[in-house]
Amino acid sequence: MAKITFDGIEVEVPDGTTILNAARTIGGGIVPPAMCYYTPLKGSGGKCRACLVRVAAGSTKDPRPMPKLVASCITPVQDGMVVENTTSEQVLNVRKGIVEMLLINHPLDCPVCDQAGECDLQNFAFEHGVSTTRYEEERRTFEKIDIGPLIQLHMTRCILCYRCVYTADQLTPGRVHGVLGRGDASEIGTYIENIIDNDFSGNVIDVCPVGALTDKTWRFKQRVWFTKPVNAHRDCPKCTGNVVLWYKGKDVLRVTARKNEYGEVKEWICNECRFEKKETADWTLEGPAAIDRSSVISANHYELPVVNPQIIADLPESSVRDLEQNPPLKLGN
Repeated sequence: MAKITFDGIEVEVPDGTTILNAARTIGGGIVPPAMCYYTPLKGSGGKCRACLVRVAAGSTKDPRPMPKLVASCITPVQDGMVVENTTSEQVLNVRKGIVEMLLINHPLDCPVCDQAGECDLQNFAFEHGVSTTRYEEERRTFEKIDIGPLIQLHMTRCILCYRCVYTADQLTPGRVHGVLGRGDASEIGTYIENIIDNDFSGNVIDVCPVGALTDKTWRFKQRVWFTKPVNAHRDCPKCTGNVVLWYKGKDVLRVTARKNEYGEVKEWICNECRFEKKETADWTLEGPAAIDRSSVISANHYELPVVNPQIIADLPESSVRDLEQNPPLKLGN
């Protein structure tokens, strides 16, 4: 076990834990942002530099500070390490530069992007970005590529986080897409415009932190904050069948995998559950999905906070767990 101090808070974690995951054991606003790191994907991290932190003391044996900021998602902890994130002015200034760099070529088309409202880059820019840019050159553009009837690729929005590539590598038997080109010409694409059609290909939509990979069956149908997320499950021979149904009235507009508080998929789902099962009769409903109250998705959704388990019989287990994690508000508070 190693004891580290993160933004003045001491925490003990197993040896080999990364600084980012050590911060996540503390939780709250001190956790560094991550645009490329994804816990379920082996090899992810170290590409976007959004999680840079300052190591003020390397360890008990060598208390010297590290000369440069380090990527917290790939740097293991050392006993006695002292790390600064929100308490370091240098880190916060560099993070503004990271946002500016990511937005150099990313089009500001949030009003027409299906990812708006649940976009990690939107949140990152809102929390750490600035309102102006120094970039005056022409943004890069790419030819449109058809990668199949289910997934829409917008390469102009891609920030080259590589999450979709790792997902395809580790979930599917034969990956047909990857990074083509080098330098500023790098892009996500398929060799000779192959179609991505394996059973778990839809998971690249869930892992994409921006609107580069979106669901064609959900495209332009509704804004996410006008929908109601509901946990549901079904007996599926291919995957766990645990999903979130996004309702508009009585219609299921889309199906996604369930995610944790850091936007990471808990259990991968198959394409049959994601794209083909869009009737309520196909599912066993569990209850409203827990949504972070700071998210725009939670706007006008008050079902979970006001539920009183004492007066509702047979409350779904998922709702009971969510209530334990997010206790309901009491009148007068």
